[in-house]
Amino acid sequence: MDAVSIGTVKSPVVEALDEGWGDVDSAIVLRDDLSRGLDGIDAFSHVIVVFWMHEAGFDAARDLVRRPRGRADMPEAGIFAQRARHRPNPIGITAVRLLRREGNAIFVRGLDAIDGTPVLDVKPYVPVYDRVDGAAVPSWMDGLMRGYF
Repeated sequence: MDAVSIGTVKSPVVEALDEGWGDVDSAIVLRDDLSRGLDGIDAFSHVIVVFWMHEAGFDAARDLVRRPRGRADMPEAGIFAQRARHRPNPIGITAVRLLRREGNAIFVRGLDAIDGTPVLDVKPYVPVYDRVDGAAVPSWMDGLMRGYF
């Protein structure tokens, strides 16, 4: 079964950025036939957005093993050890603050998706499912993410 877009991101950001996403307010506009699926979502403070990074591409020679964001101060790492957008399947997943719902749209802060991005799913953020206490990440990841959100 093929994935089907449930809606589209409306964002002031039209080209991918490497940082500053934390202050970006966006709307996720669902198809009208799915509007009722948002009933009750406004009781949550955060949601997880699954989206298709439609302008990303993947070239194994360039993207399979690379320095994150092409930064010389980062170690080489395989694509599956990174959150880079150029992936074999360019699926994005981000937990964001839910600001409000209006009809078939939800307004969020911190979504790292550009204007026009197809949305595949929206799920409520539920700490018992989504948070992992004591998770380990390599030290370079902290440096890479500084300023991203």
